Amino acid sequence: MTTKKTFFIFLFISLTFIYSSFAQKYSTVDNIILKYPKSFNTTEELAEKIENDFNSEHDKARAIYSWIAFNVKYDYAAFLKPAKTQGFSYRTEAEKQRKIQQLEDKMIQDAFKSKKAVCEGFTALYQHLAILSGLKCEIIKGDSKTRLVDIGRKELNSNHAWNMVSIDKKWRLIDVTWGQGYYDNNKGRMVNDFSAVYFDTDPDYFFAKHFPDSGSYLGNKLSKEDFLNGPLIYNKSIEGDNEIKEPKSGIIEAKNGEKITFLIRNISKTDQFYYLNKRNQPVKISNGKEKKGGLEFQIIIDKNIDDYITFFLDTNSIASFKVVTK
Repeated sequence: MTTKKTFFIFLFISLTFIYSSFAQKYSTVDNIILKYPKSFNTTEELAEKIENDFNSEHDKARAIYSWIAFNVKYDYAAFLKPAKTQGFSYRTEAEKQRKIQQLEDKMIQDAFKSKKAVCEGFTALYQHLAILSGLKCEIIKGDSKTRLVDIGRKELNSNHAWNMVSIDKKWRLIDVTWGQGYYDNNKGRMVNDFSAVYFDTDPDYFFAKHFPDSGSYLGNKLSKEDFLNGPLIYNKSIEGDNEIKEPKSGIIEAKNGEKITFLIRNISKTDQFYYLNKRNQPVKISNGKEKKGGLEFQIIIDKNIDDYITFFLDTNSIASFKVVTK
């Protein structure tokens, strides 16, 4: 077969896959929300429409998530240069709480009307719309893990916020800020890219990337060490349920020439699965064997491996590890 024919077959398969993925990207609820106006006069008007269009708590919670993710964009300029904290005086506790509520109401309305916010605005708006729709909802503050340098750092930071919403008497985890898009380092700007993986996320995946200031979830203590030292996972690994079975630590300490064994779920030998070497060249995983619902393989830690190693499935990042040579 000629190279030209091979290229066109590959292109056809790729385009078919992209179309199929796009078709599956939105749920029935999302498709209804996509037809909603981008703006409403009031939050009450939006909440009323959601209540009229959806019956179940799950669909209402998803509708709020989707409307915010589709229409409110992350304000990266405000993140880089946050507004000064607004102080106020008060004489009684009741007056203090009233003024705090006024500031929160202003933040909610600013996010709703300007269609821009940072995580505090996203979470406050989500909670506000959820309560208007008859749902119980909480705001949780804590740390987030999004960068390679976050693997193995020593301290926790309170730098993010997300929501918990009660659906059918069970608390679900939601991060609508991350559902609306991400920051692209190469482009130097925010990219609007709706993702459903942060709606009702499996707790094991969620807490690999989030750590609450309380240090616990529904009364259960979470491991600070597992969060700080675990591998960095990505949206596609959550979407594909690519759980990392081995190694558990995101910090690989090895001698030069040592082999390290990996086991990642829901990956097969026929997949386009690879990592990038120190020269940013793709190295296909060719020594893998299918085991326990995933792919087990080995990587030799040598001078061709950089300080971090990231695995890719097709063109999507799955997991990153920090490499420390002994």
